[in-house]
Amino acid sequence: MTIAPDIPLIDGPDVIVIRPRRGWLAFELGTLWKFRDLFLAFGWRDIQLRYRQTFLGVSWVVLQPLLGAAIFALVFGMIAKLPSHGIPYFIISYSGLLGWTLFSSGLTRASACLVASAELIRKVYFPRLLLPLGVVPCVLLDFAVAGALMIGFMLYYHIAPGWGLLLFPLAAIVLLGMAMGFGIIAASLAVRYRDIQYIVPLFVQLAMYASPVGYSAAAVPAVIKPYYDINPLVAPIEIMRWSLIGVGQVDIGGLLYASGVAIAALLIGMIVFRSTERKFADVI
Repeated sequence: MTIAPDIPLIDGPDVIVIRPRRGWLAFELGTLWKFRDLFLAFGWRDIQLRYRQTFLGVSWVVLQPLLGAAIFALVFGMIAKLPSHGIPYFIISYSGLLGWTLFSSGLTRASACLVASAELIRKVYFPRLLLPLGVVPCVLLDFAVAGALMIGFMLYYHIAPGWGLLLFPLAAIVLLGMAMGFGIIAASLAVRYRDIQYIVPLFVQLAMYASPVGYSAAAVPAVIKPYYDINPLVAPIEIMRWSLIGVGQVDIGGLLYASGVAIAALLIGMIVFRSTERKFADVI
């Protein structure tokens, strides 16, 4: 029996050895940029999965906020009879849902992305951070479609925005930042603790009623207003509504507070993600 000579396992620069980086914030931005095509692929995949095998297709993006705004208009406008300042209450509700949907959709999708891609994580190497980041294109597309419908409503009711429209993109960025920060935290924890998939929908449902979605923050009683303003979603949603239709309050301090929460959520999300990433394939 002839024994073949030993063949070295590593031979030359063509072999790439993947080792986990040390440090909580040891993210390789260069690697993320190299995998930018995969990021776009994840985004396109989410867009396709959202509308595949659905009877109404893209109409769901329009129907969901429309039905939500109609219910809020019925409850708060017709039953509770909250002031509408001469603007149809349906428009007030829809403008609030515009910002809320951006946050809730981003959080919900990001929180479930790792568990939903379990087989991919086990078998293929790629920067895992691309999975939560990959939900952003689909979220922004939904937001753009809902925003286009809002423009149509404003034209129909002859509502012209003022200079406050400049605050609209800033409020949207803050909401998306919070959604991604909280979503990355939830996604990282959901790999080990599957209870997260039940906690996130409950949190989203409770947070909607604790935010000025179907009503303006001005309707909140003064006795609970200080506690109400602790919610970082209040200022950006309210400013987004005010920038479009002039209804609501402009709280720059609240927007700065929300921006700080968004930055903190993103930083904490990165730390949690980095500290748990190397164990994803083992426990997912």
